[in-house]
Amino acid sequence: MLGQLPFPMNRNVLVGMSNADDAGVYRLTDDLAAVLTVDFFTPIVDDPYWFGAIAAANSLSDVYAMGARPVASLNVAMFPSSPEFLPILREIMRGAIDKMTEAEVPIIGGHTVRDKEPKFGFAVMGLVHPDKILHNAGAREGDALVLTKPLGTGVISTGIKSGVCDPAAVDEFVRSMTLLNRRAAEIMVEVGVSTATDVTGFGLIGHLHEVLSASRCRARLFSGRTPYFKEALRLAGKKTVPGGTIANMKTYAPDVGWAKDVPEAEQILMNDAQTSGGLLIFVPGARKKALLSALQQEGIEASYIGDVIEGGVEEGIRIIVEK
Repeated sequence: MLGQLPFPMNRNVLVGMSNADDAGVYRLTDDLAAVLTVDFFTPIVDDPYWFGAIAAANSLSDVYAMGARPVASLNVAMFPSSPEFLPILREIMRGAIDKMTEAEVPIIGGHTVRDKEPKFGFAVMGLVHPDKILHNAGAREGDALVLTKPLGTGVISTGIKSGVCDPAAVDEFVRSMTLLNRRAAEIMVEVGVSTATDVTGFGLIGHLHEVLSASRCRARLFSGRTPYFKEALRLAGKKTVPGGTIANMKTYAPDVGWAKDVPEAEQILMNDAQTSGGLLIFVPGARKKALLSALQQEGIEASYIGDVIEGGVEEGIRIIVEK
């Protein structure tokens, strides 16, 4: 449907919607460009404070994935008209303010709408040099794939809503989603990488597919090297799976070749619809060790999970997954 609509563009739009990038980029001067994104969603945890913090961290992630520095944000909030909800909204805002303060990003305005189901998030603006944008068409053959957070937040969120999630696993789940991708982004820019994307609603497979399609590349993933939440593996084994994850599996199935020994639970989690997931970094093979070392020294649990390999779209299967 969107492909049939004539969106206005001009010569200063450096990154638009053509390659499904994480954010749009608009050139301000020869040396400066604005990175623009917006993201909001319904609650995925029961605690309103942590919902706000997760929403803030998630909204910043697209800017970090573009290799940019977020500098300002606008709040987007929808909430019930009942006065009893206002203290809850205050806690949501408190969590978001604390996270934006940690990121050193001011909240300079916003917009609210009355709605039966609460929704919350931010529009964020970042800055980057036009020559240093990390866009989806930047992957190259020989790049190593590095992931900075474990997979499974969508499955765990579904487990929480269904009342079947181990309470002890929730703290780890929340810590991961509220962890800013800020330091990981700074390190990847310092090391020098080909490109990056953040892993969110389309899952690892989906966001990898977007980059590979824009870059006309293929990739090999190793499911055994990929990090997962233990609770997510348990829940996926019991078929506690969100609708978004199921949709991802159907959407990308024609472009993925699974080895027979890849467990079904790992296939599910590699397609799992994430919230505030990690960065998927495409780094030249010669710099892989330097990137992993630098990330791990900062306490970031980064993992090498695959490579960009020879071959283009004409060969059919875009992603090969081995154990």
